[in-house]
Amino acid sequence: MKSFGLVTRRSRSSSKTNHQSKEYAPPVRGIFFMKSLTYILVGVFLTGCATYYQRNVHFQSLVNQGSLDKAESYLEGDKKMKKEKNRVLFLLNMGFINHMQQDFEESNRYFNEADLAIEDFQKNYAREALALITNPEVKPYRVEDFENVMIHYYKAINYLSLRQFESSLVEARRMNLLLDRMNDKYKDHKNRYQADAFAHLIMGISYEASGMINDAFIAYRNAYNVFNGEHGYFGIEVPLQLKKDILRTAAHVGLGSEVAYYEKEFGMKSSPSNNEFGEAIILWQNGMGPVKDEFSIDFIAFDQGNGVVSFRNEELDLSIPYHYDDDSKRDRLLALQFIRVAFPKYLERPIYFNESWIELDGAKFQLELIEDVNAIAFKTLEDRFLREIGVALSRLVLKKLTEIQLEEQHEVLGALATVTNAVTEKADTRNWQTLPHSIHYARIALSQGDTEVILKLKSRDGGFHRAPFTFKGEKGAFFVQPYHNLEHLAAASWDKAATRNVKHN
Repeated sequence: MKSFGLVTRRSRSSSKTNHQSKEYAPPVRGIFFMKSLTYILVGVFLTGCATYYQRNVHFQSLVNQGSLDKAESYLEGDKKMKKEKNRVLFLLNMGFINHMQQDFEESNRYFNEADLAIEDFQKNYAREALALITNPEVKPYRVEDFENVMIHYYKAINYLSLRQFESSLVEARRMNLLLDRMNDKYKDHKNRYQADAFAHLIMGISYEASGMINDAFIAYRNAYNVFNGEHGYFGIEVPLQLKKDILRTAAHVGLGSEVAYYEKEFGMKSSPSNNEFGEAIILWQNGMGPVKDEFSIDFIAFDQGNGVVSFRNEELDLSIPYHYDDDSKRDRLLALQFIRVAFPKYLERPIYFNESWIELDGAKFQLELIEDVNAIAFKTLEDRFLREIGVALSRLVLKKLTEIQLEEQHEVLGALATVTNAVTEKADTRNWQTLPHSIHYARIALSQGDTEVILKLKSRDGGFHRAPFTFKGEKGAFFVQPYHNLEHLAAASWDKAATRNVKHN
């Protein structure tokens, strides 16, 4: 994991006083007030400029160590996290913590509350106005599209783990409605995150667990169509298991023409399933997703004429126009000369394990990548970068114009505005930071009776971790087993000896 150093911005201030003339000297009380307030603001700045990750690093550290009970207690006692603007993130993290502790009912209680808060989200125009003169972190956190999809994933998996198949179907359908809204929202932007193959796969699993095989086939087919779209799906190859599931479910419901079509499409023949004693689906949630940091871009102001002052960045070849209605406003805009604007960016947390497989009765089954949360996060932020630039630049221009106007009225007020603007100018670095980096899966047929299945993970330096599971194989059995390895497991559970006799393909 990358470490983040504390970075402070230099702010200009004025301490000039005229000791010769009381007419131009601010009152002594005003000087002391300004100095005191400046010290307070600088103190706030030194902590306020920290990213969301840095402010919550202790919580993340507890999660990474596997101290989930301590992480839960710490989160419960964090008053800042429970505030309205951060409450959705608090609920998402509590849902994750309880999911990891296999308290699936409590996990879904938090995810349901988060889901309701997101559905009830309404713009608070007072907060929107405050954000224009401070920074976007004063507003309630609004989840990214992919984060919203992942809420339904966790809820569906929790219900499947509880064997509450009807409830998992509800989440599957709600996931489908969410994806439909995303498609409508971004119908003119074909090369962006607007469809989720993984979500369709989870829908298919939920339908199949409930015995609705025809609906499962449609969901699996939809997942394939996303993979096979014009731009692919974040560089992920179509999983072989998904192809098998399409052929198997189509054959099961007697869709002969579809079987023939997909046999030709995949270059493979359908084969009867060997799941007489049920199946288990292993979902391996690998590592941790990215965190948000911030970076700055410099813009230079120049008079474009015709009532427009543009702010331009040559390196990115970006020019943002601002219209003015009188020469005094133009002069104020040009007086800014250049401004530095803060934007959010993602930082990847590299995965520790890069290979995984299942061992069962001496056989080995490779897990396949089905969702790259890390790649989706980067793409989502990239897609809205230009909009972020416009909003951030508008915010900073407004703050700087206010600063100039106050300075024209009174030197003390102008200097105070300068310090305040330096303190409050920052990007929104909040995000759901307990999501996995990526998700892999495998589907295996069970033997009769208790069947031990071992998930094996291998790191780049040759270390191994094993996670055993036991399923009761019997007719009609259907299990979904989520597993999320944490960094502490990599250091605590080496199993090289147990893998010496395993033949690797």
